[in-house]
Amino acid sequence: MSLYFITGNAGKFTEISTIIPHLEQLDLHLDEIQSLDPKAVIEHKLAQAASVHDGAFIVEDTSVELACIDGLPGTLIKWFLDTLGVERLADLVLRYDNHRATVRTTIGYRDEQGGIHYFEGVYHGQIVRPRGTNGFGFDPGFIADGQTKTNAELNGPEKTAISARGIAARKLAAQLKSA
Repeated sequence: MSLYFITGNAGKFTEISTIIPHLEQLDLHLDEIQSLDPKAVIEHKLAQAASVHDGAFIVEDTSVELACIDGLPGTLIKWFLDTLGVERLADLVLRYDNHRATVRTTIGYRDEQGGIHYFEGVYHGQIVRPRGTNGFGFDPGFIADGQTKTNAELNGPEKTAISARGIAARKLAAQLKSA
């Protein structure tokens, strides 16, 4: 069985394919609806992908919930980063006393029969001044609980071992093994 990860993000593909080695990347442009509900975002991506691709595949969405602004931007993190960049996102958060952040990755898996399954990974940490050159997105400005380095200062395997995407991908891998 071929399993495709529908993404144009090479970093996301690399991270998940270290856990699910037989994964193949398929770069289809999928609209990303603006909703604060991660499951609604994934449902839309799955439906759109299924309209142009048969077989088994996964889609993914990652949210960053900032405690200082009541959980925003959540699923809208992509647009916050596109507009502000990681440095200005840190500037925003560091104006507040609470620098806590929750990162949530939801993977939607469509099996060969069209069944839909969801896998979520969550981890917590704080927003800091950006540092490091590894990773992508918010990685330079996020330190996970129990770590002293930002995600961008960790190497790939170190980050994948603790990341929300890694947690969700390991849940999916376990499901695939048991099927």
